[in-house]
Amino acid sequence: MKPVNNHGLKRVFRATGFSLKGLKAAWENEAAFRQEAVLAIVMLPIALLVNISTSERILLIMTLMIVLIVELLNSAIEAVVDRVGDEIHPLSGQAKDIASAAVFLSLAMCAITWAMVLIPLV
Repeated sequence: MKPVNNHGLKRVFRATGFSLKGLKAAWENEAAFRQEAVLAIVMLPIALLVNISTSERILLIMTLMIVLIVELLNSAIEAVVDRVGDEIHPLSGQAKDIASAAVFLSLAMCAITWAMVLIPLV
């Protein structure tokens, strides 16, 4: 049920609270999210300190964020599938596998982008 008077700044504050609650849940319950978040925290200073163009810096940072975003969506899909039922169903497995593949592709994109930007500097 939607809350009454959920508009303007009140809506923004509520949405921010829900987002922070989701990040906290992902951090506490999802090992893959924690690993990727730590990876992003370690790699972010590299993206900020290396001598590259602004567009290259943006690419490096955006690929880190995309990995985290896709992992959050993967975790949400897995939670919904697990909530629906415990029985093994081909569509449940397929949904989880496809979401996992999305994470894999985001990680590959991140690795390729970082390699293409940083290898020429070596």
